[in-house]
Amino acid sequence: MTSPYDILFEPVKIGPVTARNRFYQVPHCNGMGYRDPTALAHMRGVKAEGGWAVVCTEQVELHHSSEITPFIELRLWDDRDIPALARMAEKIHEHGALAGIELAYNGMNGPNLYSREVPMGPAHLPVATFTYDPVQARAMDKTDIANLRGWHLAAVKRAKRAGFDLIYVYAAHALGFLHHFLSKRYNQRGDEYGGSIENRVRLLREITEETKAAVGDTCAVPIRISVDELLGEGGLEVAEVEDMIGLLADLPDLWDVTLAGWENDSRTSRFAEEGAQEPFISGIKRLTSKPVVGVGRYTSVDRMAALVRKGVLDMIGAARPSIADPFLPTKIREGRLEDIRECIGCNICVSGDFTQSPLRCTQNPTMAEEWRKGWHPERIRPKETDKPVLIIGAGPAGLEAAQALGKRGYEVALAEAGRELGGRVARECRLPGLAAWGRVRDYRLMQLHKLPHVQIYLESRLTAADVTEFGFPRVVLATGARWRNDFVGHQHTTAIPVAESAQIFTPDDIMNGAYPTARRVLVWDDDHYYMGGVMAEALAKQGHQVIYATPASEASTWTRNTMEQHFIQKRLLEAGVEIIVSRGIARVAADHAVLVCVFTGRETIIEVGAVLPVTARLPNDALLHELRALDLARHGIEQLSAMGDALAPATIAHATYAGRRFAEELDAPLLPDGVLPFKREITALFEA
Repeated sequence: MTSPYDILFEPVKIGPVTARNRFYQVPHCNGMGYRDPTALAHMRGVKAEGGWAVVCTEQVELHHSSEITPFIELRLWDDRDIPALARMAEKIHEHGALAGIELAYNGMNGPNLYSREVPMGPAHLPVATFTYDPVQARAMDKTDIANLRGWHLAAVKRAKRAGFDLIYVYAAHALGFLHHFLSKRYNQRGDEYGGSIENRVRLLREITEETKAAVGDTCAVPIRISVDELLGEGGLEVAEVEDMIGLLADLPDLWDVTLAGWENDSRTSRFAEEGAQEPFISGIKRLTSKPVVGVGRYTSVDRMAALVRKGVLDMIGAARPSIADPFLPTKIREGRLEDIRECIGCNICVSGDFTQSPLRCTQNPTMAEEWRKGWHPERIRPKETDKPVLIIGAGPAGLEAAQALGKRGYEVALAEAGRELGGRVARECRLPGLAAWGRVRDYRLMQLHKLPHVQIYLESRLTAADVTEFGFPRVVLATGARWRNDFVGHQHTTAIPVAESAQIFTPDDIMNGAYPTARRVLVWDDDHYYMGGVMAEALAKQGHQVIYATPASEASTWTRNTMEQHFIQKRLLEAGVEIIVSRGIARVAADHAVLVCVFTGRETIIEVGAVLPVTARLPNDALLHELRALDLARHGIEQLSAMGDALAPATIAHATYAGRRFAEELDAPLLPDGVLPFKREITALFEA
């Protein structure tokens, strides 16, 4: 029986190797790198198990003279790094996938804070890092270029010894030296490596030819290139890059096409729809006979198949969708589209790289826990007792726990006080730009409908007496949290003076449809993630004159970790929102608020009719305390706990993780004191 998606499962020849289907996990960072190589190897291995035909590393530093501390990537500086990379290749091969490695020399993107080597690039320019490091790169001379070609070639040979099937030549994202040589804004040389397109492509050609000669007929050599920097004439543009690709045409075995920088290539769903890259990559295949892979946060299977049929792409590239669902290809092949955990485009995964911590996923709480905790995205051990579980609250934590426990075979009652499942997700996905976040709820509801052991009760606001009458031996509260209205948060740990006649609103009010009647509204953001900016945008859409103030130096400052801060600030400014930074809030009167400079203490009066603080939240834990005051054993309650926002408010990713953890650890043996609840790798000591 044929399927309209059969085209996605055709094999694709990539030089001397063959991919079993068209699903290609492009290189992506993960915050583990050289520190957690075994955890990283298992994570990539699960992707291969899930059906991805090609599974790649993140960028792998090829030489100590260019490294990007504090970011934690893989390293292939010398032979001692081979075993860690070989372990990853082995895990990928165990499940029949091809292993790809993205060798990277960051050049002007590497401040070398660890090695303390002087960075190099095509020109004398400050290093192009995310954090404006006070370091400059020196212009490379001919000897430097020759040395770098030799270092790259040595790394290629090591990668081949480590067992990789695809060895990248990386020229993308403005993150590597080859991109810097291609781009006129970095390459200001007057020799044979600068000026004309032919000259700027010269080094890319030389390194690709050397790589192909070194790997022979056993490994494929892709080029990863950015087709546009979205800077207009000041940067690389599609027409110019197409000319570059045309000059090289069939030299590589595959073209992996992207946008630059990374923040453009991996925009959040708030600022880019699925397939946003298509206008930039649609003309690449006419330039080459070799396979082309591109990304677009694709979750629509029909769209994937159409891209191949229309000749836009040969392989469907994915980073974030492969994180949200490592088994996406298998589910498509088996016709289980309703079981796909669709990426919501929140970029919480990206924040792992920026915070030097193992990547997290809002949709897939098992991500990066495959080896550390033994969690698997599609399997969970069966129940160990017949004791049922009562879950109170059907937000992201409650839904995740219910579906995971149901898959273990437990009898579960899920009680929700309201008429709608999803908790905060159900409300937040109605806010501007956050519609895709509703997938957190939708996936879990789809799973719950398949589980006969899970019973759902809506409009069931339980009291302590109700809970004891249920007779469940295990009770867990996932009752969420509420936004504070007293301005307590990072800046103020105690309430500030507020006049009784002042109109104070919270994000909960806005999400419940209760907007201020006043025209001028102050949004004071001491949360620093997405909610403050979203509230300002929502109010502006309702016609309010909005002033956004924050103690930080910019709007929504934590979203630098999700690469969307500049998009947020731009949108607010375009919506007419006035942005005031570095301001605390001293007091609020009926017709004004008093802001205070966080540096000088100087006060400023802002005339507004209403104020909306986006600060801290309080757990909805009244029921928990009522139950704890009872003699639980007399009522047959053996275990009582809280999880997610009901325990400590955090991100939605924290909530789904909490739900999964509760389900995984239920009935597990208690760990002795001093035993960690996860595995970690320990650095081996050399002899002193």
